[in-house]
Amino acid sequence: MDLSLEKRVETRKNLDIYLNKYVGDEPYMVRASDISPTGIYLTKLIEPDLPEGSMVSLEFELPNSTEVIWARGAVVRDASRWGSDGVGVWFTIIPEGYRRIIEDFVSAC
Repeated sequence: MDLSLEKRVETRKNLDIYLNKYVGDEPYMVRASDISPTGIYLTKLIEPDLPEGSMVSLEFELPNSTEVIWARGAVVRDASRWGSDGVGVWFTIIPEGYRRIIEDFVSAC
């Protein structure tokens, strides 16, 4: 990975959860590998390829939480990590309360 191309500005935290990613009205199960208050990285399982800028909706719970988080985001990059294809999603619509839950999760040790 070329760190000179790194565009992240927020601290990210490793995450290993399955969540629902909606493309249009169709749900797809995906796996998250890290998260920040501004975005999430999702490993592709069985889903269509989406061009950058495509909008998706997400539904998930963070570890040790019972709060279901709903967010909308844009695909900002298509990448390969650890031998798996995935996409970075930048949150475009997320209620402030959910963003605070993510901030607390990311900042917790």
